[in-house]
Amino acid sequence: MKNSLKTMLLMTVMGGLAIGIGAIFGTSGIIIGGVIAFLIVGVSYWFCDKIAIASARAVPAEREEHPKYFEIMEELSEKAGIPMPALYITPNPQPNAFATGRNPAKGVVAVTQGLLDNLSWDEIRGVLAHEFMHIKNRDILVGSVAAAIAMAITLIARIALWGSLLFGRRDGNIIGILLMGILAPLAAMLIQMAISRSREFKADQTAAQLINDGEPLASALEKLQLYSKKVPALVAEGKVVSREQASHYIVNPLAFDPTSHASDDGGEKELGGLARMFSTHPVTSERIRRLREGEWRAL
Repeated sequence: MKNSLKTMLLMTVMGGLAIGIGAIFGTSGIIIGGVIAFLIVGVSYWFCDKIAIASARAVPAEREEHPKYFEIMEELSEKAGIPMPALYITPNPQPNAFATGRNPAKGVVAVTQGLLDNLSWDEIRGVLAHEFMHIKNRDILVGSVAAAIAMAITLIARIALWGSLLFGRRDGNIIGILLMGILAPLAAMLIQMAISRSREFKADQTAAQLINDGEPLASALEKLQLYSKKVPALVAEGKVVSREQASHYIVNPLAFDPTSHASDDGGEKELGGLARMFSTHPVTSERIRRLREGEWRAL
């Protein structure tokens, strides 16, 4: 409930920010801003699954080649009481996974080839439970709409900024418009990231509830954190996961750093306050702690 209320509040703030930008130019500005936001959100809602699958170069999984993958997802689907999502595999060598789809009936789960190659099936089950709960919790819709609103705010702010610079304003508010053009997109991005972090914690906790065990996911997260530092997230030759899609993955796929000092047990450097604000994912060690200390049982 706490996560849901926080998400609703953040989404409301984003919507108010979009309206506020348009209001600078009066009623017509509100209308134009609303139309732009509506179109971007609409495209995101209807095509989020196709965009994510195409971006990851994912292909449908075949039951004959990956029977355990199907077996686990069928088990989770039965426990959760919602349709089994379509299953995909991406060529990415970095162990990772993501879910997409605008509702449980249109859910999609994609795992990387690196996940299948490097984790045990018990750990993979924890990861799949996490992604499955993103679908059941409708986090994909929330995340997609948040990303779309952030994009709309950025676009509206740029239109307002360039419109003022090119055509001029005679009300002496040009400094305010300049600040708005810079700060509004930044605020939208920070809110979007806060929503993403909140939904990751909830998916971890509800996944542990679904399988009645937090250890498989905790163990998987340790390995995923380590691999994310050491293995680049390649979806094609020379092409990595797009920054726009990175927040959909269970751990940040863009954390690759060949000079990283991540420990052999998957540990990570503690993020400072500013770094946390700009992170799309919670600190992995904190996610693991919550799972192993059983906080998910209190939900």
